[in-house]
Amino acid sequence: MLGGVTACAESKSTVTTDTDDFGAPLPRDASAAARVVSLNPAATEIIYAIGAESRLVGRSRWDEFPAAAKALPSLGDGIKPNVEAVLAAKPTLVVLYATADNRPAADAFARAGVRTLAVRVDRIAQFYTLVHTLGVALGEPQRAQAVSDSVRATLDRVTATVNRLVPAAERPTVVWPVWLTPPMVIGAGSYMDELLTIAGAVNVFHDQPGPSPQVSVEEIIARNPATVVTSESRAAELRASSTWATLPAISRGAIALDDPKLAGRPSVVLGMAAVQLARALHPQLADSIR
Repeated sequence: MLGGVTACAESKSTVTTDTDDFGAPLPRDASAAARVVSLNPAATEIIYAIGAESRLVGRSRWDEFPAAAKALPSLGDGIKPNVEAVLAAKPTLVVLYATADNRPAADAFARAGVRTLAVRVDRIAQFYTLVHTLGVALGEPQRAQAVSDSVRATLDRVTATVNRLVPAAERPTVVWPVWLTPPMVIGAGSYMDELLTIAGAVNVFHDQPGPSPQVSVEEIIARNPATVVTSESRAAELRASSTWATLPAISRGAIALDDPKLAGRPSVVLGMAAVQLARALHPQLADSIR
C-alpha cells in the first residue's frame, strides 16, 4: 500500500498523508505530471480511466490494458527497469511498482531530477487510494472519484446480492492456486481473497497473511476445499497433474473458472471481476448477480 497513505473501504473514505511506499513526497501539482511514464499496469489503467492518458509518454511491456495502452512506447520491464530508456522519454513523473527491486531505479530517477510515485496494490482499499492519489497528481480528482465510486458500487451490489441469496452455511470452501510448482495459493493478503468473500466463498487459506503463500498439495488436501478456483488453461494443467489430481475437488470436477483478464488485475475491473467470480461460484444465481 502507499507507505504514507491509508484507505478505509469500510468507512468508504480515503485518508492521505504525504509519501508513497518508498517515502517520496506524493505529487500534488499537476504540472509535475506533464509527461508520465507508468511502469505499473494498475496505475496505467487508472490513468486511462480518469481521462488523463494524454500525459502518458511510455509504459512497461506488461501494460496491456486498456488496449489503447499498447500504442504507447514500451520501455521494457516494470521491475528493474532500464533507467536510460525511461529517461530518454523525458518524463516529469515515473510511476513504479513498489518492490525492493525498484528502489535503485527510484533513486536513479531522483538523481536525474525526475519525480517518482512508487505504489503497490495488494488490497482493494489500496486500489481506492491509488485512484485518489493519481487523480490529485494528474489534476483529475473528480474523475478519479467517479471511477472509485463506480467500482465500489459494483462491489457493494455483488456483496448485497450474495448476502441476500447465499446463506453463510452454504458458501463453498475454495482454494485458488496461482502457481502449480511449487504450489502457491491466494492468502489473506491479496485482493483476490477479498473478491472470494464478496463473491460468496470461504478461502481455506484465509489464515495465511501473505498474498500468495507457498504451501504443499498435501496441506491443500488436508484442508479439503469443496471447489478449486482457477482459469480454464490452468484447470487443464491441474487435471493433467498426477499430484494435483489427488485433490478431491479436482477429481470430482468441482472447478469454478475465473477470468484472468479480470481477476488478475487490481484495477478498474475489480467490480467486473467480482461479478464474474460470483456467477462462477453460484451459477444458479447468475441472472441475479450484476
